[in-house]
Amino acid sequence: MSEIAYKSFREDEMEYQYNPRVSVPEYPELAKVRAAQARKVRESAKSWLNVAYGSSPRETLDIYAADKPGGPVLVYIHGGYWRSGSKEDNCNFVPTFTKRGATVVLVEYDLCPSVTVSDIVRQTRASIAWIYKNIMRYGGNPGKIFISGHSAGGHLTAMALAHDWEKEGLPRDLIKGAVATSGVYDLDMVMKISVQEQAQLTPALAKENSPFLHPPRVRCPVVIAIGGAEPKGWQQMSEDYFRFCKENGLNAEYLVVPGANHYTMSEKLLDESSPLTQAMIKQMGI
Repeated sequence: MSEIAYKSFREDEMEYQYNPRVSVPEYPELAKVRAAQARKVRESAKSWLNVAYGSSPRETLDIYAADKPGGPVLVYIHGGYWRSGSKEDNCNFVPTFTKRGATVVLVEYDLCPSVTVSDIVRQTRASIAWIYKNIMRYGGNPGKIFISGHSAGGHLTAMALAHDWEKEGLPRDLIKGAVATSGVYDLDMVMKISVQEQAQLTPALAKENSPFLHPPRVRCPVVIAIGGAEPKGWQQMSEDYFRFCKENGLNAEYLVVPGANHYTMSEKLLDESSPLTQAMIKQMGI
């Protein structure tokens, strides 16, 4: 039996606990279904695609128009452990919110190992700043920006909340609410699993980008959501971050989505009656 490698987990348990591709072996098929759903949305919804917010070819946004202008803006950051994923394959849920009056923006960013996690944090913050300054041209209300991210996108959501927006001449409360789902909050752990081959974190990078070392500066309501079928280690990260938000004075809610694994969490957003969708609808007031 191998020795304890991290927290209470042995070395031979780490991949299952912290690598969703291991704990959900059917993930390729689930990803294909999501991509097919997303392709239909991207082809049919009223949108502005590949809008540049920076100079890199991947520093782009897909903006989906609300059925009526002037409503809130939902900024969505996809996952993929910073080394995979795309906005094109993760827009399947868009109609759930555009039909209720929210403009939805999917953020793209560069991927490890071509860039570092620090670069990706900078890019996603830059995308949110761009959206605040420009979204009125696309029918969205810059005074009602909400962010959500899944997996690595949950981490990037946490780092957006930790940012000092006033240093950029932007409102401190630029973000009005956040929903982080199945987030990667423990970066020390990443250095102990196979994802590290592409993430290429160093102790310094992990420290610089750890949500637990950078408390939220934005004082907005936060929902920390996790799938009920996700492994204990992965759930513990969300529980810990939820407590961290509460300890730092945020209005935080912890939501367990019954029966959902890491790859079916986003599917829940296609169902208006799901607890996760309802939490987001309530937060945005739509």
